[in-house]
Amino acid sequence: MKEKAILAFSGGLDTSVVVKYLQEKHNMDVVTITVDVGQGDDYKKISAKAKKLGVKKHYNIDAKKEFVTDYIFPAIKANALYQKKYCLATALARPLIAQKVLQIAKKEKVTSLAHGCSGKGNDQVRFDLTMMAGSSLPIIAPIRDLNLDRATELKFAKKHGIKIDNVAKKFSIDQNLWGRAIEGGVLENPMNEPPDDAFIWVKTKNLPNKPIYLKIKFEKGIPVAIDGKSMNPIKLIEYINKKAGSAGVGIIDHIEDRVVGIKSREVYETPGAACLIEAHADLEKMVHTKHETKFKSMVDDEWSWLVYSGLWEDPLKKDLDKFIEQTQKPVSGIVKLRLFKGSLRVVGRESKNSLYSHKIATYGKGSNFDQKLAKGFVELWGMQSTEANKLHNKK
Repeated sequence: MKEKAILAFSGGLDTSVVVKYLQEKHNMDVVTITVDVGQGDDYKKISAKAKKLGVKKHYNIDAKKEFVTDYIFPAIKANALYQKKYCLATALARPLIAQKVLQIAKKEKVTSLAHGCSGKGNDQVRFDLTMMAGSSLPIIAPIRDLNLDRATELKFAKKHGIKIDNVAKKFSIDQNLWGRAIEGGVLENPMNEPPDDAFIWVKTKNLPNKPIYLKIKFEKGIPVAIDGKSMNPIKLIEYINKKAGSAGVGIIDHIEDRVVGIKSREVYETPGAACLIEAHADLEKMVHTKHETKFKSMVDDEWSWLVYSGLWEDPLKKDLDKFIEQTQKPVSGIVKLRLFKGSLRVVGRESKNSLYSHKIATYGKGSNFDQKLAKGFVELWGMQSTEANKLHNKK
């Protein structure tokens, strides 16, 4: 019986090359699966391409709702930004895609799992570890195993008549509902400004001359409405992506530390994520004590690192999930954002669970804060510092 491999298939350069490699070098039948996490691809076109490549069977799976509720919403609750910048769009999608691959692998009784990740990137870790957590099947990663570079892949694709989109010739692109990652080409020089044609979500020219305002309503840490209109989770994120992108908001350009030790220049489009995480974090500060805010920021950083590093299935990540979920009980309210020519600012917030008290905070008449009490507090607060300075000055 001929051996059979299953491959997460995007229809792009890497996975198209992998199909032919598995067929020719391993003499395997190939089953492909495309998981829709909001990348906006033409799935009929991808299916046709898989068929043209000679795969035995192709699956299209719509996982957008699951991606939002089980992956994006936990990321919002965790204010998830790796190194304070990256919203983890690709990192969040990979374990979901890997889980779907495992489901079809069982159904198709395959003998191997495969992916198109390189040995330089983070995705190999995310796919491998999630697959290893749920299966003992061998994993084949031809791009990594053969140490292939992009020029060699393009040459291989041309030889086998594999059509590659023009954008894929210039950049390496990964896209889903939560963000768009752009790598390679001229971007590999960290001094090169990204060209305008690298972006499709965020406007870089002819931006509106008036600010755009968004009012985002949260219930227990989850966004449920925009500008007073309730929306299903997918539509809500798509709406913010469009509105914020039209105001030039959501481009991230930074030097990132990959899991494998490489520093890389990463460019992202994340308009919806930028707005939702900023708004959620601001609302948390209104309803949490300063002690909760300080400790949760450490938990959020660790949660982001685990997800970035492919450790979605690690027990620590599940432990942190429980803590984060507990902190979301009071996180309900409305946050107002101002978007203008690339800038994003919180300009208002309200919550029935707010710890902010106007009667205490106001500098006007009617304050019930007794200022005389502050004198003794200041002396006690700085007592050790004061004594240490006295001792130091004697020397």
